[in-house]
Order: sequence, then C-alpha cells, then structure tokens
Amino acid sequence: MTRVAAIDCGTNSIRLLVADVDPATGELTDLDRRMTIVRLGQGVDRTGRLAPEALERTFAACREYAEVIKEHGAERLRFVATSASRDAENRDDFVRGVLDILGVEPEVITGDREAEFSFTGATRELAGRDHLDRPYLVVDIGGGSTEFVVGDDHVRAARSVDVGCVRMTERHLVHDGAVTDPPTEAQVAAMRADIEAALDLAEETVPLREARTLVGLAGSVTTLSAIAQELPAYDSAAIHHSRVSRDRVREITAWLLRSTHAERAAVPSMHPGRVDVIGAGALVLLAIMERTGAREVVVSEHDILDGIAWSVA
Repeated sequence: MTRVAAIDCGTNSIRLLVADVDPATGELTDLDRRMTIVRLGQGVDRTGRLAPEALERTFAACREYAEVIKEHGAERLRFVATSASRDAENRDDFVRGVLDILGVEPEVITGDREAEFSFTGATRELAGRDHLDRPYLVVDIGGGSTEFVVGDDHVRAARSVDVGCVRMTERHLVHDGAVTDPPTEAQVAAMRADIEAALDLAEETVPLREARTLVGLAGSVTTLSAIAQELPAYDSAAIHHSRVSRDRVREITAWLLRSTHAERAAVPSMHPGRVDVIGAGALVLLAIMERTGAREVVVSEHDILDGIAWSVA
C-alpha cells in the first residue's frame, strides 16, 4: 500500500486527492478529495497570459493543499497542469510559484497524456459493471478543453480539442465584460457551431461513433447529473456511476441556457464557481451525445485525478 497525493490543475478548478493505493488488488482508497474553483484560465483565450489575480488564487489553494498533504503524510506527490497553463505565455511564473509552495514542479502535460490519465481514472473500476459494453468513449469536459478517448482496457485513440465550459463562455457569452444573462439565441448558435467544428476535429483521429458506452467526467457533467436527480445538495456517492438520458440532458441544457444567473445559483447542487459556465459545459455534452448517438451518459466522479494517483503508485 502506497500513500500518494495527486493534484490536477485545470482551467477552472484545482483538485487534490490523497489516497492509499494498492496496485496488487487494484484498490484506491480516498483519504481526502477536494476541489477549489480558481479560474486559472481567466482571460487566457483572449490575452494568451495567466492573469496575476488568477495565479494568486491558484497559489492560495496550493498552500492549503500543502498542509493537507503534510497532515496525511503522503509519500509521493504528482502535480499535473492542463489546458490553461499549456496555452499561457507566462507559464514559467506558474511553474515557479508551485515549486516554491509544494516542492514539486508542475508537469504541463499534453492533451493526449491528459486523455490517458482520464481514461484510466474513469474506467479502471468499470470492468464487468452493470453489463456496460465496450469500447468506452470517455469525454472529460474541462474549462479550456475537452478530451476524447476511445478504448477497451487501454487507449485506442485520443484527442484534445480547445472546447471547454470557460473557453466557450468567454468566447461567446460575454458582452461588455459581463456574461449575458441569459444568452441570446445568436450567442448559443455561435457557440454550438464552434463545438461542432471541434467535434469534426476530434473525429479525424478518434472513432467517436464506434463506442458502445459514453462515460462523462468533470464538473459540468457531474453537476448536470445532480440537477437531473434533483439532489438537495451535491452528493458524490449519488452522482458516481449515475446515468442520464440524452433527452434529460437536452431538457436541462435548454433550461440552463435560458435561465438567469439567479435561477442557476438557486440550484442546491450548483457550485458558485460553475453558475456562469455550466450552460456551455452542458451544451458540449449534448452535442457529443447527439453526434455519437449515445442514448445515455454514465457519469463518473473518478477521472484524471484518479489516473494521476495510479500513475504515482
């Protein structure tokens, strides 16, 4: 048994997992799993740089996580950074800050490597469960990018495209410095066209339509599941391995894109940091389901973070 810590720093959130891993039995036992919305990717799509305030929010979360890791006595730590820090001109500022706080250098991984971690984390425990057919299509809808991975026991094909809930919101739903509340039909149509173009790119290398089971990861998908179940609060146990039909995804997406900020914020399972970007994330999921013909999505709380933990062990 090895006690490890894994950090996944994305465009919208930074997450920590401290776990005991037993490679012999294939068991991963959570000791601490937490998430902080830091919006590291604030403005990156427009400026190409990480904003000073976004860096400070991220470093504050890193300081908190350093204390948690120390308290649990994790033997190894791996820090993986994804879309926003790949794109930024000043990513060296980010790397130095993390190294100073946590003592490890963040690995700014490629989209393909990100996809491999996501696939491992999401599917390792699915084998033989509920008669789920293979191959799987794992989609990780992040803040800045979405990863598509098709595989059975191992990855067959993967592609990362620059479509995520934060990037789509900033690109299409912001007017005069504020998120349109609610968005116009023209804004939604432009966002949908952007998503469809990204799906065309993904299909150049990943056989999306060959998959028999769609597995959805990350906050947009898990929050959508919580809404579908009308949960009184965000409940990871109820969300993990839940299933949401394409018709229900379409219904919820339509509501999110015509609702106001106040209406979305009133949803009891909604994290405050997702209120303005959840509509874009839901639309990405809906477009994927319609493109692939998936009748439902299997929602997983285990994702890239779990894949990173396995790689450490």
